[in-house]
Amino acid sequence: MRTTLSLDDDVAALLRRARKVRKGSLKSVVNDAMRQGLKELLAPKPRRAPFKTKPLALGRCLVGSLDDVAEVLATAEDEAFR
Repeated sequence: MRTTLSLDDDVAALLRRARKVRKGSLKSVVNDAMRQGLKELLAPKPRRAPFKTKPLALGRCLVGSLDDVAEVLATAEDEAFR
């Protein structure tokens, strides 16, 4: 099959480097890279176990309400904040 491809600059640079390392033609390097990349792209992805966290009991709330920041700071700093 013949086709025309427009390659990004970084892909073209990688192809040039691969041709030097493998000492092969552009056609063989592109075909090998496409074959390997497409196999990886089409391979089924391994399923990961869902991430779970363990709950940790922190005890009861020592402040009456967490809505009032001044009250929380006063309690935390033993009334020295006010």
